[in-house]
Amino acid sequence: MSVIIKPIVTEKITKDGELFNRFGFVVDKKANKVEIKKAVEAAFGVSVVAVNTMNYRADRSVKYTKSGLISGKTNAYKKAIVQVKEGESIDFYTNI
Repeated sequence: MSVIIKPIVTEKITKDGELFNRFGFVVDKKANKVEIKKAVEAAFGVSVVAVNTMNYRADRSVKYTKSGLISGKTNAYKKAIVQVKEGESIDFYTNI
């Protein structure tokens, strides 16, 4: 089971990484904080201080068009904000 699905690279998360050593990841829905901490430490070689998780639900939407109703939804996912030890950093652009 792969715990880390992909990193989150947005303006807000990038700013948090520069100021507070916090980085965001989309993780498996069933993963807990201990598993996320071990996966990040193994993948990037950093020491994790704290892990905060958030579950995002699927949002449903309906659009009224000329051809009728179009319904859709976004995917549900779990997001983890990981704080690493002072002085350490994760560079998403060089690590594969």
